[in-house]
Amino acid sequence: MAEGEGWEEEALALIVPDSHPHLRVGSERLRQLAVGGAEPRMLRGARVDWSPVALTIGIVGLPNVGKSTLFNALTKNTVLAANYPFATIEPNVGVVELPDPRLDRLAEIFGSQRILPAPVSFVDIAGIVRGASEGEGLGNQFLANIREADAIAQVVRGFSDSDVVHVDGKVDPASDMETINTELILADLQTLEKALPRLDKEVKGKKTDPAVLAAATDAKAVLDSGKTLFQAGFDVAPIRELGLLTAKPTLFVFNVDEGVLTDDARMAELAALVAPAKAVFLDAKVESELIDLDAAEALELLQSLGQQESGLDQLARVGFETLGLQTYLTAGPKEARAWTIRKGWTAPQAAGVIHTDFERGFIKAEIVSFADLDEAGSMAEAKSRGRVRMEGKDYVMQDGDVVEFRFNV
Repeated sequence: MAEGEGWEEEALALIVPDSHPHLRVGSERLRQLAVGGAEPRMLRGARVDWSPVALTIGIVGLPNVGKSTLFNALTKNTVLAANYPFATIEPNVGVVELPDPRLDRLAEIFGSQRILPAPVSFVDIAGIVRGASEGEGLGNQFLANIREADAIAQVVRGFSDSDVVHVDGKVDPASDMETINTELILADLQTLEKALPRLDKEVKGKKTDPAVLAAATDAKAVLDSGKTLFQAGFDVAPIRELGLLTAKPTLFVFNVDEGVLTDDARMAELAALVAPAKAVFLDAKVESELIDLDAAEALELLQSLGQQESGLDQLARVGFETLGLQTYLTAGPKEARAWTIRKGWTAPQAAGVIHTDFERGFIKAEIVSFADLDEAGSMAEAKSRGRVRMEGKDYVMQDGDVVEFRFNV
């Protein structure tokens, strides 16, 4: 843990600011961040002087593709999973932990009392239908909710079940994905068609950089071609303020029959439909069963399907990869914890995730890779082997770095 501060043990696992009320979760998730001797208390919608990097994945898809069943398994909650369109009216929000076996080992080495994995928020958003961009169904609400997500997990139906109706009367993954992408593209085109005249006027008045107008014009051309901005690898940095939906990193979750999970050829065929985006294959019903099993029983069930990792673990991991995120680790007698940062961040930026004071007063970071610490078995042995090093402000963090920050404010 960071030198000079005793409050880190009480740091919130997740802060939900007032600006993102849709991400609020049960109060048991929220604990007071004790600063300056403040008494611990329950928080809701708090603003705290730190800068967490949260991963929020919006689960989208046509009605009856298994979104709510998947969400139930993700959060071990029971939400309405009815067999009719719009079973999800308000977006259900849950926070799950990113599986990280390294934390168990750190807790063993440091004698940590508790383990705090990195949090991942999942938002189950109401089913989209054709015409959502024009307000059909729950279109307007859907589009507003999805704008708040960092990434999109598009659930695609690949299972056959006569008891679960398909809105189009047939199971066709390619057609379903085209429907959703088309609605998102149309929504972005509407945004750009409104923004372009304004940007043109601002450029002429020298109030906006011409590069912004050029980027918006280029983005419209991409969308007019039928591609999403993410598919095209479009750089949206100049027009990020527009909140374009198709620019969001997207991964695809194929909810399939057990037979498909053991059919490598079929999975390769489906994955090719979304390449180069990432694809995750799972059976949402099986995932729901897994949460009620102990570790040994769950592994046995997975192995019977030819898998070593649950679909939910895959989803959290692939979500991290899609967003370009990674974790670094801190450990001590009270806790072993994973902190989420973006790839390429420097040590001071990473320190700021714990508290902004850490970044502002950063001096240096004592770092050892998890692999080296695991092999050594203790910090003392890692130091004796020369594996522990002091890094300065320009050090670029690596996934799995075990860190103690030194700072002064």
